[in-house]
Amino acid sequence: MTTPIGRHLLDRRTFLADAATGLGGIALAGLLHQDSLLASPPSIDPARPFAPRPPHFPATAKNVVVIFCAGAVSQLETWDYKPELIKHDGKPLAGGPKVTFQGPAGELARPQYPFRPRGQTGKMVSDLIPHLAGLTDDIAFVHSLTSKSNTHGPAENFLSTGSVQDGFPSLGAWATYALGSENQDLPAFVAIPDPRGVPQAGAANWGAGFLRAEFQGTPFGAKDPIRHLAPPAGVDPAGDRAARELLGRMNRRHHERHPGDDKLAARIASYELAARMQLSVPGVADLSAEPAEVLKLYGADDTANPTKAAFARNCILARRLVEKGVRFVQLFNGAYASAGELNWDGHSKLKEQYDKHAAVLDQPAAALVTDLKRRGLLKDTLVVWCTEFGRMPMFQKGVQGRDHNPDGFTCWLAGAGVKPGVSHGVTDELGRKAVQDVLSLHDFHATILHLLGLDHEKLTYEHNGVQRRLTNVEGKVIREVLT
Repeated sequence: MTTPIGRHLLDRRTFLADAATGLGGIALAGLLHQDSLLASPPSIDPARPFAPRPPHFPATAKNVVVIFCAGAVSQLETWDYKPELIKHDGKPLAGGPKVTFQGPAGELARPQYPFRPRGQTGKMVSDLIPHLAGLTDDIAFVHSLTSKSNTHGPAENFLSTGSVQDGFPSLGAWATYALGSENQDLPAFVAIPDPRGVPQAGAANWGAGFLRAEFQGTPFGAKDPIRHLAPPAGVDPAGDRAARELLGRMNRRHHERHPGDDKLAARIASYELAARMQLSVPGVADLSAEPAEVLKLYGADDTANPTKAAFARNCILARRLVEKGVRFVQLFNGAYASAGELNWDGHSKLKEQYDKHAAVLDQPAAALVTDLKRRGLLKDTLVVWCTEFGRMPMFQKGVQGRDHNPDGFTCWLAGAGVKPGVSHGVTDELGRKAVQDVLSLHDFHATILHLLGLDHEKLTYEHNGVQRRLTNVEGKVIREVLT
């Protein structure tokens, strides 16, 4: 027996009305597609997954270098000058929280380093980072960013993938999924871990999530080469080359017999890339040909600070990768949770630890930007400096450090398509919360994609029946920092 709902569905007038609506929807979809207003995935040849692909619109940046300072750098000791915090040093925060992330809150604490005006803009930047401070005329600061987590692992995920949860593609994976790479002999996306170790969220920072595995970052540094790249000892180079050529012919014949097998094509492509990397990676990672002047510029010749020298070599490697056309380089400064000893997590001994961490970061990172600029690479390369969240204006009770603060912190952009010497967004007078032009990391991501010529609303991937994107259902481009 037909139910009332069933009889309604069989009604002729209802059928005609629904059909008309459906046809209208089809027509609208066709018009939107014709005008490129519908999200559509990039067309990827499984046999050439890293072939260059066109952006949605003309890009200002061809490559990206992300300098990721793990552990949450205090904005109050670096980029966000708060003279009121000096005035109220040692006083309680009126109406402030009694307890923060790690325990009872103490009194307000002045910045632990002097701030001075820098460059033509007169931007106030801390003495903690004098080399980076000298670049302020090239930088667009975003002072009003917010995060969705105050815990390092999830917050790193959010900064790198747009989600606090595991299993989502990283920014570099989205970029290479959309655009491929200009160099077919090197990975399209390289992650360079800090010499002291990997960050808290580990490989999730450069993972492919639900995208195809080939879009994940390849981790290696100047000190730690790609594992298993060289053939085993005792293998004759000519015989090894002949074996690869034979395997290549067999793979191609097999693929010709099974032309629709995309997984096979992708597997062949990954093996072929690995073979090409055996020749290309040692050359790009070998810094022995770099002149002494370059090593000195970066601080790679600093025998008194081997950690700084190692990080400096990673910065040189980042520049060399960009020179070779690698699309996305993620350069880490700071490792995993270690009570602030190996990263910027300054809970209890902030100044003592920041003195050490800044000595590692400052000169090499500033030299990277300077070197890109003098070689003419900065006009096509976007440099991103970022950290997962900020720090509270008060010290934690009984110690000399600041607790986690996801409600207002600073990241910055420089290079291709970025308006130099500007500051956007404002935190309150003590630097605790963003209060003007409040922004999410989704907005920051949308801006980075925009500079690559990508519309963050159109860059999608269907996963479990949902059209996923880096910015979820949020995000707007921060046009105030663009040229």
